[in-house]
Amino acid sequence: MLPDEIIAQLTGEFVCREQQIQHLAALYTAHLPSPPFANVHGLTATGKSSVLRAYFHLAQLPYALINVRECITTRHLLERIVAASLDALEEAHDEQIDRRPYARTENLSALCVNLQKMLEGRGKFVLVLDAIDKLREGGGTLVAALGRLGEAIPNLALVLTTTLSIAPSLRHSSSIPYIAFPPYTRPQLLAILSKTPPKVFLTAPSAETFPDYTPDLAAEDDVWLWSRFLGAVYDSLSKHTGRDLVSFHSTALRLWSKFVEPVVKGEFGTRDFSRLMVNRRHLFQGEEAVLDRIIKSGQTSNANAESGAAKRTVPGIVQSLPFYTTHLLIAAYLASYNPARTDVTYFMKHTDKRKNKRRAPSAASLSTTSKGGVKHRRISRHLLTPSPFSLDRLFAIFKALLVDGVPQSADLYTSVATLTSLKLLVRTGLGGASDALEPGGRWRVGFGWEFVRGLGRSVGVEVGEYLVGGVD
Repeated sequence: MLPDEIIAQLTGEFVCREQQIQHLAALYTAHLPSPPFANVHGLTATGKSSVLRAYFHLAQLPYALINVRECITTRHLLERIVAASLDALEEAHDEQIDRRPYARTENLSALCVNLQKMLEGRGKFVLVLDAIDKLREGGGTLVAALGRLGEAIPNLALVLTTTLSIAPSLRHSSSIPYIAFPPYTRPQLLAILSKTPPKVFLTAPSAETFPDYTPDLAAEDDVWLWSRFLGAVYDSLSKHTGRDLVSFHSTALRLWSKFVEPVVKGEFGTRDFSRLMVNRRHLFQGEEAVLDRIIKSGQTSNANAESGAAKRTVPGIVQSLPFYTTHLLIAAYLASYNPARTDVTYFMKHTDKRKNKRRAPSAASLSTTSKGGVKHRRISRHLLTPSPFSLDRLFAIFKALLVDGVPQSADLYTSVATLTSLKLLVRTGLGGASDALEPGGRWRVGFGWEFVRGLGRSVGVEVGEYLVGGVD
């Protein structure tokens, strides 16, 4: 195919990537020299690998594309390069190559020798290393060494795809060509995904009931409703949780069947988008569509299925914090909402029963009687503003909550610093902007009662039993 025909076909297939396709056509053609090394960089799901694979296939250039994420070690990568190059040459030239001389590729020198042998007397060959920055071994020196393969082998053109552009310290030359694949904007995302709309009706409406609803009208309704639905999904969810093409498409597909359910049932028409948005607004207010799970919601375990008891999902906050971090947050909440004078009553483990006759104040004892005999009930403590506390008091309550004590591996100071960076613990006072672990500092909690109650129940601690005055 001619270069203009290749550009026209790829432009129609890969929307919003015209500039990048033209750059590839200018650098890599069958009859003109190509740069020995090039870097294609862009974020995830921006079309780098797909455009490269489609262009080299249409340009009829022999190429091998290796996914570096699948390689565990550097030697694994080198042997994959040799094997993929042999496969590509056999397919391009329709011949069988003896692979015994290329059985071992232990280092970069062996890779260079093997590539020189297999490419001797042949035309241009393109080697694409996809996501080279995801390699587990090798570091920057491997990238710099691979960049010189094109200088040692004249008919080899090396292309490295990365998430970010290669750092200047890793370049072996200042004249390396770069092709940037920027993230898709909102109009570009909508234009790409609008080309392949899903169907509103999985089963076509009955021809007897709707004789005028032809397949052409159904396809037109699919495009019309899907394009407007994509705009609503982006503005409400994807704009804030992720802007790559793959996550946006998966989020839209998760919501599509639930969104068009009233249309399928006949409650709304295919063009009643405004009424659909009002009726299905709860789909765009939750976070179910943007959470990835191994087990889908609604599925039950085999044990429950055999016993006939379906597992019910309890609404609330689902926590997945470490064991000691959970207890540390519970202790911080109690230190922030309980007066310091009540710590002995609630958290002292070894006391003399003859001397300690005080009981925890109850909700009834917290009510006072005025002169007229009218009782005035005090506000529960968990409804008030949290009070600051010191680290020593926090650690004392934390150790009192644990039955078996704190192991040496539990680094409490590191946990406090991490929770402070997550805004679960907030530094107060004049030193709020200084070091989180500076001596003499005071903290308060940055969460409420519902959050800590969920934390406590996840580890078997009823926080309300340790809260002064209890919880109504």
